[in-house]
Amino acid sequence: MAGAVEIPAGVEAIKFIAMTPKMAFSLVGIGFVGGMLSGFLGSGGAFIMTPAMMSLGIPGIMAVAANITHKFGKAIMGSKKHGEYGNVDKRMGLVMFIALFIGVKLAVTLSKSILAKAGTAGSNLYISLMFVGILTWVAWFMYRDIKRAAAGGVPSRGGLADKIGKLNIPPMIHFKVAGVRCSLWLALLVGLATGFLAGTIGVGGFIGVPAMIYLLGVPTYVAAGTELFLAIFSGMQGAYLYAISGLVDLRITLLLYVGSLVGLTIGAVGTRVVRGSQIKLAMVCIIAMVAVSRAMMVPKYLADMKIIVLSNQAGNWVTIASNIFLYGSGLIGCALIIYWMFQAWQRARKVEAGAVRTGAVVEN
Repeated sequence: MAGAVEIPAGVEAIKFIAMTPKMAFSLVGIGFVGGMLSGFLGSGGAFIMTPAMMSLGIPGIMAVAANITHKFGKAIMGSKKHGEYGNVDKRMGLVMFIALFIGVKLAVTLSKSILAKAGTAGSNLYISLMFVGILTWVAWFMYRDIKRAAAGGVPSRGGLADKIGKLNIPPMIHFKVAGVRCSLWLALLVGLATGFLAGTIGVGGFIGVPAMIYLLGVPTYVAAGTELFLAIFSGMQGAYLYAISGLVDLRITLLLYVGSLVGLTIGAVGTRVVRGSQIKLAMVCIIAMVAVSRAMMVPKYLADMKIIVLSNQAGNWVTIASNIFLYGSGLIGCALIIYWMFQAWQRARKVEAGAVRTGAVVEN
C-alpha cells in the first residue's frame, strides 16, 4: 500500500499489552514513585520507571517508548516553569537541536534493529546494559563529588572532562543566559549524546545535565531548565518515531501520567524542606540499587537468547532478586522523602511554638 509504514520484523508480536486491573494499578504506582523521585531528585524518573515496566513483562523497547512519550508532556510543563524563572537558555537549546534529533534518530533506529534481529530478549538485554553502564557512571560520579564536598573540597570536572571542557575549537559561541562561551562542536556533541540516550532509555538528562555543567560550565539551574527545553523536542521526535512502528501504547503513557502528577507534587515540596546533601545521597543510593537490579537480569536475558544455560528455578530467583533491588530502591526513596519531610515539619512546628512562647513572654 502506498504510504504505508514499514514495521520491522518482531515488532508486531509485542504491539499489544493486556491491560488488566492489576497491570493498570501497577502502572499508576510506577508513575507515582517515578514522579515523586523526579520532583525530589530533579530527574525524569526514567531510571526506575523503564526497568519497573520491564519487570511487569512489558518489552523494554515499549517501556522506553512509553517513557519518552510521558517525558514529552512533563517537559513542556517543566520547561515553561523554568522559563518563567529565566532558567532556560533557548539559544543553547536551538544550537543543540539538530544534533539532538540525529541522536534520537540513531538511538531509535538501533533499538528497532536490535529488536528485529535479536528479538525481545536481545532488546531487553541491550537496554539493561545501557542502564547498568550509565547508572553506574552517574552514581560513582555523584558519590565522588559528595565525598569531596564532605572533605571541604570543591566539586570538579575530573581529568578527561576538564580537558574536553577547555577545548576552544572555533567557532566559539556565547550563550547569554548560561553565561558561558564554548565551542559549537562541543555543544553539538552534548546535544547528540543527550538525544541518543533519550531515544535509548527514555531520558537524556543523565548525560545532558552533567555534560552542560561539567563540560560547558553551565550553572546547575540553567542546565536543568535547558535540558527540559531540549526534552520537549527529543520527546516529541522519540514518541513519533516509536509510534509509527506501533510501539507506543497510550494506555500505558496515560496511566503513568495519573500517578506521576501526584508524585511530582509531593517530591517538589520535599526539595523545599530537605537539605541538598540528603537529596544527593538518596539519589546515589537509589541509582546504584537500580543499576544492580538491571545487572542481575543480564543472565536471564542471555538465557532467553540461548547464549547461556539457566534453569527455570535459577531464572526465577534472579528475577525475584532483581525486583527486590528495583522496587526496594523506589520504596526506600519514597520512604526517605516522606520521613525527611515529616522531620522538617516537626522542626518548623518547634520553631513556630518557640516564637509563640517568646512573643508571649515579651507581651508579659
